[in-house]
Formats: sequence, structure tokens, C-alpha cells
Amino acid sequence: MKLPPYADLLGATLDWEEGLPVLSMPFSQAVLGRPGFVQGGAITGLLEVAAIAAVRHQLAGEGGGRIKPINVTVDFMRGGRERVTYAAGKVTRLGTRIANVEATAWQDDRAKPIAAARMNYLIARG
Repeated sequence: MKLPPYADLLGATLDWEEGLPVLSMPFSQAVLGRPGFVQGGAITGLLEVAAIAAVRHQLAGEGGGRIKPINVTVDFMRGGRERVTYAAGKVTRLGTRIANVEATAWQDDRAKPIAAARMNYLIARG
């Protein structure tokens, strides 16, 4: 699966966990916000790329399609520290024209997310 070009800017790579896409973003000066923390925009971008990967993965079984974001809501729960940040998306509803996706970002423990997002995408199949 090919990721959007923004993933390269973040240094994000794609892995697979139980057949689902999971992204990892190493800490670097490129994603540094205030001293010692990952910049919120980089976390948001990682969440968006994870959501896109989840929708594309789901659509791949149906012959693919194009997606266009409708809206994004991000909740920050704690600051991301100077370590690898992971993110995964989950398609909660895949309708005829709209996909609803939840994405979470975490560092050391998946059960302790640093941020979560809810996103809706317009779908143009095949």
C-alpha cells in the first residue's frame, strides 16, 4: 500500500498488525514542537495518514476507490514525548458514499493514547 507523500515528510513507515495497517513515526527535529515534545500538527498528520491507510485497506477488498476528507476532529490527551509515535485507524462505518473512521496515536502503551481523531471521508469507488 502506498502512503500519501506527507507520510514521507513525517518519516512515517507502514507496518501490519493482525492484518491491519499501523504507522510509526520516529522522533526527530522535523516533528519537534516545544522542547521535548512532538508538535501537535505532526501528531494530527500521522492520525490522518493512519485513517487514510485504514480506509484504503478496507476499499482494496472492493476494487479500490478515491477518498476525500469531509471533516476531522482531533482530541489531544497528553503530550507526545521524544520517542516513536504509533497510529492506527479503524473504519467504524463504510457506507456507499461516506466512510467514518477513528484513529488513535500512542507511544509506549496502546492503551494510553496521546491523541485520537474522528474523521469522515467521501468515497468514490473504483
